[in-house]
Amino acid sequence: FVFCFVLFCFVFFPEINDSEGHPSSSHQTLKGTSKWATSLESLLEDPEGVKRFREFLKKEFSEENVLFWLACEEFKKTQGKKQMQEKAKEIYMTFLSSKASSQVNVEGQSRLSETILETPHPLMFQKLQDQIFNLMKYDSYSRFLKSDIFLNHKKSEEQEDNSPEAQTAAKRASRIYNT
Repeated sequence: FVFCFVLFCFVFFPEINDSEGHPSSSHQTLKGTSKWATSLESLLEDPEGVKRFREFLKKEFSEENVLFWLACEEFKKTQGKKQMQEKAKEIYMTFLSSKASSQVNVEGQSRLSETILETPHPLMFQKLQDQIFNLMKYDSYSRFLKSDIFLNHKKSEEQEDNSPEAQTAAKRASRIYNT
């Protein structure tokens, strides 16, 4: 009954504050695995999500995909021609050259020659990054959501939510609404 009342209050009185004085809302932002399951974009925005996804991709022997995507995201933020040249060369040598240590499988890779590294710009890898993103989105991501790594992390989150500490917080909240 208490849980139903608290839920009722969250839904119909979202302006009520919790015991710490923070606004309570039925539209609280999703966290952890719930957020990761909404989209690959959401997963990649969360450092813990990236860590778990990398762990999964490593087992699938395709970790280079997310590493390349992350390197491209970081590259877009690079300031200064010298720093851009250095980072562009590093990305090229690590992921795109025929001798790359973590070569990604992208179309048109051979058309990207080392000469482009002389005049770098923030979006120079965008087409290739988009290819890798789509590869992850339509291939690896769906398998990740079914993987033991994801499911075990989700289970541990649910156990934390049902822990005595979490239930104590719910009881504190219910006292606020019952007064």
